[in-house]
Amino acid sequence: MIAQREPDGERRGWRELVHEYIPRDWIFPIVLACFVGVIVWFGHAIHEFLVPPASAVTVPNLVGSALSDANEDLMRLGLGSLVVEHITSDRYPADTIITQQPVPGAQVRQGRQISFVVSSGIVARSMPDLRYQSMREVGLDLARMRLQLGKVTWQSSDIVPDGHVITQFPQPLANIVEGEVVNLVVSRGGKMTLRVPNFIGMDVDDARTLARRDGVTLGQLIWTPLGTGGPPHGVVARQKPDAGTMVAAFSPVSLQISAGPDESGYILHQVHLLASVPIPDQTTPGQQIRVKIVVHDATGSYDLYDAYAEPGQKLDFVVTAVGTSFVDIYANDVLVGETRLGVEPANAYGKQPAPSPSAEEL
Repeated sequence: MIAQREPDGERRGWRELVHEYIPRDWIFPIVLACFVGVIVWFGHAIHEFLVPPASAVTVPNLVGSALSDANEDLMRLGLGSLVVEHITSDRYPADTIITQQPVPGAQVRQGRQISFVVSSGIVARSMPDLRYQSMREVGLDLARMRLQLGKVTWQSSDIVPDGHVITQFPQPLANIVEGEVVNLVVSRGGKMTLRVPNFIGMDVDDARTLARRDGVTLGQLIWTPLGTGGPPHGVVARQKPDAGTMVAAFSPVSLQISAGPDESGYILHQVHLLASVPIPDQTTPGQQIRVKIVVHDATGSYDLYDAYAEPGQKLDFVVTAVGTSFVDIYANDVLVGETRLGVEPANAYGKQPAPSPSAEEL
């Protein structure tokens, strides 16, 4: 029988190949040598990390130093720096180092970066005007300004609606810092309805006193030229709604007041105007808006207010206008609102005394 030869190495495993080229007695020493080499290399790496070489430097104490001064000191020592965070602080001025890592006194190699937490100082801001706002609106404003809600005191009010702010502490536009606590006095409401008292025949000052006593909100005070047959100057001639009418607690009552027997030709409107500065979609701390309020009446146009104001600030005015009149409100030169103050009867500009307006025109 003739034996068939197999191709070289076809059935030869790796053990046979190793035994062919490496003697059996050498295998264990070679494996041991490799293992020891890995251990030595790993130990050297650990030693280099934990025990700096002779070129190591001592990390100086830079807490409380200005960032620019600290960078100069580190440069002289052959070290680098890295600012990992800015935080507000009432202890450290802006750009002052609060903490560092590694800590002072640590031994590090040259070229190592020292990490810093740096103060951004105290961020001074103006207190937003929260008056007349609901508690939901207050929560949004406080979150936007990073303020904390403190003590909330509830108080009855016939002027401010239920759940809306009456007063606040700190006061509007006071200087504040992030995290400051804001205390509020909030309305729990008052009478749901009330009966309108009779103001006709009263002096305007007495009418105001009576309105405050009964919790009535006065709206327009229209000083009207009623001619020689009219009441004396400052006496209420008409009112709307009429005396005895039941109205909601916050509904305004308008009064028509005599301008005196010697006055004729124009009707004067006196209006309480409360304008709220609009809040842009995106605001930055300290941002102000230029607000311009222009009154237009029979005498022409004039600026009632032209200055910068805080977003959300309430601007409170008593406006006196002559004849047909209205108010335009601008924010950063953009018209954002218009309020009509009053309408003059068509025949009020003649030489004859103007007739008394009807109740519908109040």
